[in-house]
Amino acid sequence: MNCKAAYSFVFFLFVYGVSAAQDTLKTDIHQADSLFLKNNFYLLASSMNIEAQKAQIIQAKVYPNPIVTAAINAYDPENSRAFHVGKTGQSEFQLEQLIVVGGKRKSEIELAKTNAKIAELAFQQLLCQLRFRLHTDLFTIGQYQFLLQKYNQQLAQLDTLLNTCALQAAKGNIPLKDVVRLKGAYIKLNNDRTELLKEYFATQSSLQTLLQTSSVIAFQFSEEEVEKYIQLKTLHDIQQEALQNRPELLIIQQNKTLAEQYLQYQKRLAVPDINLFTAYDQRSGAFNNQLNAGISIPLPLWDRNQGNIKTSQFRIKEADYNVLAMQTEITSDIQNAFRLYTQTVSEYQKAKTLYNEDFEITINGMTDNFQKRNVSIVEFIDFFEAYNDVLSEMTRIRIQLVNSAERINLLTGKDIY
Repeated sequence: MNCKAAYSFVFFLFVYGVSAAQDTLKTDIHQADSLFLKNNFYLLASSMNIEAQKAQIIQAKVYPNPIVTAAINAYDPENSRAFHVGKTGQSEFQLEQLIVVGGKRKSEIELAKTNAKIAELAFQQLLCQLRFRLHTDLFTIGQYQFLLQKYNQQLAQLDTLLNTCALQAAKGNIPLKDVVRLKGAYIKLNNDRTELLKEYFATQSSLQTLLQTSSVIAFQFSEEEVEKYIQLKTLHDIQQEALQNRPELLIIQQNKTLAEQYLQYQKRLAVPDINLFTAYDQRSGAFNNQLNAGISIPLPLWDRNQGNIKTSQFRIKEADYNVLAMQTEITSDIQNAFRLYTQTVSEYQKAKTLYNEDFEITINGMTDNFQKRNVSIVEFIDFFEAYNDVLSEMTRIRIQLVNSAERINLLTGKDIY
């Protein structure tokens, strides 16, 4: 075995035999989804934010604590006594309770519930974005694995042909230029594989992060799972689904609700709260052992919370514009994504009618006939390169079909495909 053959063999083992040194995680789409929901740290962190916001609902329901005030004599100058307490001394005690009026607690509870809802929607938004990455990466890695396997098979064939032709050229049976042409084809295909490997390992890294694993991920899928993304849907129906389910829009709508609730809260803050108190005074009042009761309330003469109320009114108008802007963005995004998807489906269906087992039969026949000298080097290299271009193009089309369909799922916020 010469150096190129040894290199090809070792490289093949490195890419496809890494399980000998590192675990390989073989998974399908459903298993990957389950593992993703269970292990992804980003989702787990976001779920903790939901619980944190729900805890604020509990806090909003809690009533203000009462306040106890105590005062004792520090120094009695008449009797020259420090801390003169007891029957002949002086001490005071007061108990205060703030009475929240005007519906402020109700507003605080409503605000907390809306913030919890926004946290849940943010979780859904993150889930959609990460699932889009997961699904597109899975099918991408699957196609890369298929294409790398084909490249390795062809490089092995070329290596065998190179050895044979080099011997024949040394004997003068074939021209040296034929060997040079084969070397050029080998180098070009090897370079293509190297570029593909860069994408392959980058996608592996992304998948390992999403699934929180160090194992090499081998995605198992069939052509039928690719074709399940081909479904008859209308643009209007998809846009309506997006307007009802897109987390970004639902968050903005909840922000508008939050702004409306905040305005109501600011109006209620303009209503002063009542502070009730009762006090005991041992000796400093009009009577000994005096018990007092009272009420205090701020007089809303100058500060009636006008600025905060005005600010809240503008926040509602801002939220209205944000909702309209997002609705327009969603309609435009879905329209363009659907056009790309439709074009990709058409491209895939046309390519599938053209690409069949004839290519595999022909490339094997061309290789055999080239070895038998029935096919010229020019014909063989031309077909060989054309065959690899077809493989690369079919990989691109399949990946684009999945990506375009999954992007519509992402933009809709629902599994349309």
